[in-house]
Order: sequence, then structure tokens, then C-alpha cells
Amino acid sequence: MRDPASSEHPSRLARLSEASATVNFADPAREWRRLLAESWGTFLLVLVGAGAAIGASSDVLHVSALAAAVAPGIVVMAIVYFMGSVSGAHLNPAVTLAFCLRGNFPWARAPGYIVAQFLGGIAAAALLTFIFGTEGHLGATMPGEGISDLKALIVEIVLTAGLVNTILGTASGARNVGANAALAVGGYIAVAGIWAGWISGASMNPVRSVAVDLARGVLGESWLYVVGPLAGALLGVALEWLLKGPPTKAGSEAAQGMDGPPD
Repeated sequence: MRDPASSEHPSRLARLSEASATVNFADPAREWRRLLAESWGTFLLVLVGAGAAIGASSDVLHVSALAAAVAPGIVVMAIVYFMGSVSGAHLNPAVTLAFCLRGNFPWARAPGYIVAQFLGGIAAAALLTFIFGTEGHLGATMPGEGISDLKALIVEIVLTAGLVNTILGTASGARNVGANAALAVGGYIAVAGIWAGWISGASMNPVRSVAVDLARGVLGESWLYVVGPLAGALLGVALEWLLKGPPTKAGSEAAQGMDGPPD
């Protein structure tokens, strides 16, 4: 005998799934899960990104420059796989801002996400300081030798615009949410690090840079990695509107996560 559930029309099943995700995201009792996911995910991102940069520094040289450039992309790919459905795996204030501007994420939730991201990043920088001291500038993102602040700023703007466009673009279609998004976003971060790491550090993330600068007590160039990514987020959102038009339901699902079935 046919299972009645299996005869459900695909569009009805999609609506039920969407309704379930909406209920979960609207449930304030689940917010701690999303904030914990953002904090833990950002902790891992900063730990791997800055840790690999320490290993590739001229004083240590335990990690190749290529490996250090690719490492953040690989860890972001893993994080999207294992917790993207919980919080959307923003891991970056610039991404949270972009999702809000795009209309995929409520502004009221943004401060909590950003605070959680900074807490995770600062904890990772503190752990790296405990392990390595100030070795290799603690993996800080800085303009490369002979690169002016203006050039580094422009590169950060362009890199972040591309990152945001990749994230929003893959999130806009239901088939791209999850595994395909992880591959696209992780791949972009790796490629950006390969070609631009020596220019600006290829941060694209205020938390990645500011958390490490706080830990080493050097904030002179931190503004580059706040202004650049935020300006890049604005540019990326503008491009997404031009390329794709209004936001999609799939984009909101990707930005918000589904957080499992209702209790």
C-alpha cells in the first residue's frame, strides 16, 4: 500500500519544509544555537586562517604560503557543511550585513550574530597568543611589502565584493544551498588568498583581522580591514540586485539556517 506521505505533491512538501524553517527561525528559544554556531564557526576560521599564516611566516616556515592561502577556504567549506543549516554560517560581519541589506536576514538579529562572531574570533586569537606568543605577527593581515594602504584597501573592497556576490548568488537558488554553496564559497576564499594574500592578506572579514590585532596590541592598520570588507559588502549586494533582481526564499533559508525540526 502506498505511503500517503510519499504521494504528497512536491510543491506541498516544499511549502511544509519552508514553513518548518520559518517556525524554527522565529523561535527565540533556538537563538542560542545560532549564536553558538556563529561563535564556534568563527573561532575555527580565525584559528585556522591566522594559525596557517603564522606557520607560513618568515620566522617559522612550517607551512607553505600556498597552503596558508588555501586553508581558510577549506575550513569555511567544512563549516558550511557541518553547521550551515543551524545559523547560515555567516562567520563574518560583512556577510551578515550583506544578508541584511539583501533582505534575506532580519536586522534585529544582526547585532547578536556580530557579537558572537567577534567573541569567537577573539577567543581564537587568544588561544594562538597562548601557543605562539607574537610569533609571525600572530598571523595578522597586513599590506604586503611595498603595498600602500590605499592599494590594500581597494583590494579588500574588490575581494569582499566578489565573496559576497558568490555567497548571495549561490544562496539565491534552492539547488545551490548547502553542499554546492560550500564548494563555491570555500573555493572563492582559497583563490582570493592565492592571488591577493601577498597584497592585503586577503582578509575579507573584520573579525579575522581585528581579533588578531587586538591580541597583538597593534591596531594601526585595522581600519583597512573594517572599511574594506564593509564597503565590499555594499558593492556585492548592489551587484546581486543588478544580476538577480529581488531576493529569493532560498536566499533567506540559506541566510537563516533551518535549525532542525520543531520540538
